[in-house]
Amino acid sequence: MLFRSRMKKIVLLTFAVLVFGSLSFAGTKTITGVVSDSHCGVKHSTAGNEGCIEHCVSGGASYVLVSDGKVYQLDSQDKFKSLGGKNVEVKGKLKGDSITVKSVAEKTS
Repeated sequence: MLFRSRMKKIVLLTFAVLVFGSLSFAGTKTITGVVSDSHCGVKHSTAGNEGCIEHCVSGGASYVLVSDGKVYQLDSQDKFKSLGGKNVEVKGKLKGDSITVKSVAEKTS
């Protein structure tokens, strides 16, 4: 009887770890797109326009990500400095039209 009780606890604990672990993993997404600015948004949906984007950001606009015609707000603005107008891959948690950024890397291909 004691063995069954311990096994039941171990099985339940293992199940809980797997469920909660998969939920936290499922929250992280990878989104590719072009870094634009909040003033121009989707106008800069293709790579290029680095000068315009950096000028707008230095004037008070924020960096945004344009992916498949949709504009995403980004929380970690410092991670996007000098990436304006570049194709990037952003990893983070997506909620609505906002991304909580874990990492960003320029796409070379």
